[in-house]
Amino acid sequence: MSDRLAAARAVTLFVEAAQVAACTGPSRASDGRDPAAARAGAGVAVAAGVVLEVAPDAELRARYPGAAEVGCAGGLLTPGLVDSHTHAVFGRWRADEYALRCQGVPYMEIARRGGGILASVRDLRARSEDDLVELTLPRLREMLQAGTTTAEVKSGYGLATEAELKMLRAVRRLNELQPVELVPTFLGAHEVAPEFRGRADDYVELLVDEMLPAVAEQGIARFCDVFMEPGVFDRRQSERILRAALEHGLRPKLHADELEGSGGAELAAELGAVSADHLGAVSEAGIEAIARAGTVATLLPATLFFLGKKSYAPARALLDAGATLALASDFNPGSSPTPNLVFAMTAACSQMGVTPAESLRAATAGGAAALALGDGRGTLRAGAPADLALWRVQSVRELPYRLATPLCAGVWKRGVRVGAG
Repeated sequence: MSDRLAAARAVTLFVEAAQVAACTGPSRASDGRDPAAARAGAGVAVAAGVVLEVAPDAELRARYPGAAEVGCAGGLLTPGLVDSHTHAVFGRWRADEYALRCQGVPYMEIARRGGGILASVRDLRARSEDDLVELTLPRLREMLQAGTTTAEVKSGYGLATEAELKMLRAVRRLNELQPVELVPTFLGAHEVAPEFRGRADDYVELLVDEMLPAVAEQGIARFCDVFMEPGVFDRRQSERILRAALEHGLRPKLHADELEGSGGAELAAELGAVSADHLGAVSEAGIEAIARAGTVATLLPATLFFLGKKSYAPARALLDAGATLALASDFNPGSSPTPNLVFAMTAACSQMGVTPAESLRAATAGGAAALALGDGRGTLRAGAPADLALWRVQSVRELPYRLATPLCAGVWKRGVRVGAG
């Protein structure tokens, strides 16, 4: 066998798709440019776990004679989805709280009765690391079957040094046990720990003096996040935590302006945060600040839908200002108990005025930008990891349109089929 033929046979061609969406376009649809960079009649060549090229099927077959083929059966081929904001490691679900909310019981009343984030804290502290790994594995399988191949996972249900480390160690183990690639974020500042009630500054001291050094020493987180919100952590406290995180080599993220405008977006821009997340109550100044700074605006519409909110983050204003948009699931047991990122795309299109092409780019290349992944993840371009998802629809516009329908027909990680179908 000639060297050329042998090389061709090491290639796999994804062919016969109705559309291939490379997701290499701009964040916002404008001047006829397509954020999804969708092409009809095209295929994808893959070898050694990376994308070689996107080109017409006939050209690929001529260029790689004898290559293995994956028939896409007239479906839509996209990059694997990148979910850049999740809380996937937790103990029990909180359906009891959902039932109360459905009866009109306010969130603060549920919290007074022992619900909310602190319910998850009590539960998680009592569980072993092994238990957390076992509970999370099926959730990650659901995520994979819905087309997600990379996901961020935050700590934040421990709120004590060893419990936070336990969560992050579980994330590290989960990365070795299943195919969804997990990016760990330290969120010890998710809430003030219950034993520090009324002493938030003392808890900040614990975060800065004990938790952050321990996380950095073990090398088990890439980012540090803070929930900056009135009644949780104010600007002064949030800045102190994130500047300390920078000193320990952890890049900042921020839960910003979720329920009330508090200057979170402005602080994220000032600190050069990788992303500012939620942004339901972001100010005009905050929009301009993160757009100028290049901080990714990560929006979580499934959360607002689940909580029954009537207003959503200003996606169009963010896009028009030049911000990079990411969409994420916010998968967690209290306010967004779904790992389905396509549903977040649907909610963004229906409630935020995002186009289907913009929503797909935000759930792929946008998510990769929100995690500072510089390897081409979230796109189908030469040299990018061959993470792909095949969908039982014929066009990008159909993917968010088919509300809550299981559409994923196949998932590949680094060129190896790992799920769906």
